[in-house]
Amino acid sequence: MRGGSLREVQGGGLALHGVIDMHVGAELRDAGRRLLAASRSREVWIDCAAITQSSSVGLSLLLCLLRDARETGKILQVRNLPDDMRQIAEVYGLLELLPLAD
Repeated sequence: MRGGSLREVQGGGLALHGVIDMHVGAELRDAGRRLLAASRSREVWIDCAAITQSSSVGLSLLLCLLRDARETGKILQVRNLPDDMRQIAEVYGLLELLPLAD
């Protein structure tokens, strides 16, 4: 899949798919903000398993969604962070900021 997408999935979660880069970052942020605000669940998770490629924009997106979740009184958990994103987060000291499930 070229380009990225964010969609709601059953069980109170969101799922990121495809390529997460500067071409889709702002659009995904807006979509995430709307989905978080509309969610009835207090605890929301975001599954990153289907991300095929990500620049640092993907990490920025996750941090923004974390802030958006807090602003709406929700708790966000990140699942299945790809190894390349995990390595970038580790280099920049962001791992401790991300609420990782794994």
